[in-house]
Amino acid sequence: MRKKIIAGNWKMNKTVGEALAFAEALTPLVAGKDSVDIVICPPYTALYSVSKAFEGTSVATAAQGVFWKTSGAYTSYVSSPLILDAGAKYVLIGHSETRGRFGVAEEGLTDDLLKAFGETDAGVNVKAKAALTAGLIPIICIGETLGERKDGATDVTVADQVVKALEGISAELVSTQVIFAYEPVWAIGTGEVCAADEANRVCGVVRATIESRYGAETASAVRIQYGGSMKPDNAAELLSQEHIDGGLIGGASLKPADFAAIVAAAAG
Repeated sequence: MRKKIIAGNWKMNKTVGEALAFAEALTPLVAGKDSVDIVICPPYTALYSVSKAFEGTSVATAAQGVFWKTSGAYTSYVSSPLILDAGAKYVLIGHSETRGRFGVAEEGLTDDLLKAFGETDAGVNVKAKAALTAGLIPIICIGETLGERKDGATDVTVADQVVKALEGISAELVSTQVIFAYEPVWAIGTGEVCAADEANRVCGVVRATIESRYGAETASAVRIQYGGSMKPDNAAELLSQEHIDGGLIGGASLKPADFAAIVAAAAG
């Protein structure tokens, strides 16, 4: 039985003060939910404060990204040792927004500006390996755009992202220290909805891809989150699916009660 994992990605939201108020409100709401791994991904500016606030509780923290070098002349980047020092246990890698793969890009995001979101499959791989070497648990994000889905390329795109992310990573690490988060980019801000059975099917593609490279035992151990607008009213249905082992929560993670309700759904 794979342990459920619910992670809240705050993205570029919450000051330190707001983050600490959230932590204070959430802690009693998720007390006793030890059957679920609970993770909060604050912005870098609040990572240390939030990590300290959750010390002694069942809530862990994650950074929203990582650089693959441990130190050096890399202005604006944050390394695994710095993230660990701030108290994080997990790190998001390859989120659709860092890859520049938006469901609907905001007005003004021209092609030139989109280059600022330049995460590549190769970058995902070296960052995952750097995180694992340092002792962080990577949550590797994957997913297809609306164009790729309309072209019938969902399975090929997702499988290719999985293969490239895991290049050079051992079966032992994949089965015990790697988490995948499937997020259908086409369902973000487009009005399109990914049904629970389809979300499960694509998560099954992720698992089958891992099985083809590492074997059934490794594939059955890997935890796969779903990251497409999981909310309190749909969490139970999504989390009941065979291949969905948790959620990577966006908007619903900004409110303690909503996030706690999703954790409760995972706890059963």
